Order: sequence, then structure tokens, then C-alpha cells
Amino acid sequence: MTFLKTSACLFFVSFSLFSISTRPAEAAGMFLCLSPPDPVYTLAYGSRYADGDASRSTINAARNAEAKEALEPVDNFLRDVSEMANKIYDPDLDKGVVANCTMSHIATWARANALADLQSQTAKMTIGSRLASLGMVILQIEPYAASQADREIVKTWLAGLMERQMEFWERDAPDGASQGNLRAWSAMAGAAIAAYTNDPVVRGWAAWSTNYILCTADADGALPQEMSRGKLALHYQLHAIAPLTVSSVLLERQGVRIAGRCEDALRRVVSFAVNDLQTGQMTAQKAGRVQSFFDGSAQIKAWNLAWLEAYLTLDNDRQLDALAERYRPLGYSKLGGNQTKIWNEMRRQF
Repeated sequence: MTFLKTSACLFFVSFSLFSISTRPAEAAGMFLCLSPPDPVYTLAYGSRYADGDASRSTINAARNAEAKEALEPVDNFLRDVSEMANKIYDPDLDKGVVANCTMSHIATWARANALADLQSQTAKMTIGSRLASLGMVILQIEPYAASQADREIVKTWLAGLMERQMEFWERDAPDGASQGNLRAWSAMAGAAIAAYTNDPVVRGWAAWSTNYILCTADADGALPQEMSRGKLALHYQLHAIAPLTVSSVLLERQGVRIAGRCEDALRRVVSFAVNDLQTGQMTAQKAGRVQSFFDGSAQIKAWNLAWLEAYLTLDNDRQLDALAERYRPLGYSKLGGNQTKIWNEMRRQF
């Protein structure tokens, strides 16, 4: 599967004078390909949440800082390559230049076998969203990338990371997490990577995992695992909807239909969250706590709703489109960056 039509114009320009994280302003029609950051091989960090908090809704400040420090170079890299890949949609830039540069950055990490040494259970549970981001970046640039060597090493690397993720979720993951957003993100990684590698086993696992989580939804559309998260329940319902939606769309493009299963579970899960955005009362009733979006500790931001663009390719709901319009352009690096650009292109193709 490809997101875009193959371009005939392919060449590569590279400048290595600056770090990618300090990319200077680019002149119109010029794309500066800078040096990639050093690959991260090992990740080892614990839960961000306080001991004894079964709902995992109370953040331990010291542990949160430790996790952020460990993940910062990875997440910065993902934001950078997402932003680079999104330049595919800039009519003033050569798509081949953008794609080759972005692919070369990812290939640098692939050749170092980055992210292969996950030394903690938390690292293994949370790497899925990072792989999902990489998969979505790849799908944007793959039709234009010229280097076969880069493409193949990236395929091999992602296939290995994904195999270890499937083994973890089937053998070692905690029961609760196996029914919630963390597994959903890994399933989205599988859906995106399968689209790139054409691996039927990974595709099947992604479909199974997405279905498994969606089918846990109650009659109202609430996801029980996310409703156990106290004041963060609505936050995590939205956080689960993002990969569940994008996985459903990606899998449908690969001939595997998810939407409509388990009594239209995806629609119910989305409707429950969207209908509770004004008051949070339905979620509060199920979770037993006033929600973070309504107790003054957090506010709904565009990235919380970035999945709307993908969902609208499945269901062109006018009310949801109006909601999306309030926040556009919608973007989230874990979904591959600018969702408005990505899915507008998708809607033109299909």
C-alpha cells in the first residue's frame, strides 16, 4: 500500500552542518537535509505513576522526569522525521529530496539497530506508539524514496522490532494493559509496518489486537480499561481512539475491515468520547472521578483529536467534521504529523 503516487523526480541533497533539532528556516523551494541525531539503542525506565495507585492516574514527579529524559531523544527524532515527511505535501519542494532525506535519517537508526534493547517492561509497553509514528512516516515517503539499500534496511529493522512487540503482547504483557491503549498503539504500528512490508502475519496480528480492544467496549462505547484510569479516563479513551481509528483505516486499505465489528464498536467508542467532551459527566460516572479536562488540571488540545481526520475517511459525519474544523490543522507526531494533510491526500486517492 502507498499513500501517494510514485514520483519520477528523485535526487538527494544533503547538508550536515547543523543538527536536525536546530533546523534553520528553509527558503521557498529549498529543502535542507541535515544530519540525523545519534540513534538510541537502549531504553530502561519505569512507570510514571505513584506506587499503590491502581488507577495509574497520580503522576510521580521524579519518575515522570526520568521517563521523559530517557524518551526525549527518541521523541525529538520522531517529531523531526514527521515534520520532514510532511513536507512531501509542500508543492514548492521536490518530493524525492524530502523522501530520500527522511528515509536516510531512519536508515541511520535502522543500521544501528536502534530501540532494540528494551530493558524494562514499561519501555516494552510504550515503544508501540513510537513504532506507529515511524510506520506512518514511512508510508508518506516510501513512494518517493530512491535508495533501495535504505528501504531494505528499514524494512528489516522494523520487522524485527515488530516481531518482538508481538511476542511481548502475547507472552509477557500485563492483562490490563493488553486490553487498553498501549496495545492499541502497538497494533497501529503493526498495521502501518505491514502496509510497508506486506507481512500477512503482522497484518493479522494488528487486526486481531485492534478487534480485541474494540470488542471490550461496553454498550455506551466506553472502554473498560480506560475507564479504570480515574480522572484520566476520558484522556485515555481519546488516547486509545487515535490508534484504533488509524489502524482501522490502514487495515481497510489492506483489505481487512475492522469498522462495523462488535456491533459497530469503533463508532460507539468514538461517539461516547465526543459526546462527553462538553461536560465529562458520562466518563466521570463510570470512572468515579471528575475528569482532568474539567477539574482545571488539563485542557483538550488539537492533538487529543488529531485522529478525527482519519475517522472522517470512514464516516463523513458533518458534526465530527465541524469539530475537526475548530482545531485544524490537526497534528500529532505519533500519528505521523500533520493529519489534515495526510488524510486529505488519502481521501483524494480512495
